[in-house]
Formats: sequence, structure tokens, C-alpha cells
Amino acid sequence: MENTYVNESTLIGEIVNNYPDAAELLMEMGMHCLGCPASQAESLADACAVHGMDAQPVIDRLNHKIAAMEA
Repeated sequence: MENTYVNESTLIGEIVNNYPDAAELLMEMGMHCLGCPASQAESLADACAVHGMDAQPVIDRLNHKIAAMEA
């Protein structure tokens, strides 16, 4: 079972601060507003909704990438 590092309630700011390399993946997926102060307090689920994305595939990809970085 893969570790869960982020979930739908994890804040974008937490992801960027705790896993800086994950920001690249978010940018590739179309979330180009990571530097915006408002995005820092936005949950991953809310950010996905704003960008018209289903949150679960984003969460899965992030957790997979973070697990690979932690290995």
C-alpha cells in the first residue's frame, strides 16, 4: 500500500512547502497559480474544482510522485 502524503483537504501551500518538487507536477496538470497568495490557503479539492479537474487522479499522481521522491 502506497503512503498517503496528500488528500483532498491538504492545502496547496502545504504541498508546495513540504514537497517542492510536487509543484512541477501541479504546474504540468494546469495549476499555474501556485505562487498566488490565495492558492496557498486553498485545499487541493478546491483548487481542482476551480481548474475543472477531478481531485482523486491528482491526489493519486501527487502521492505517487512524493513516494518516489521519498524513496
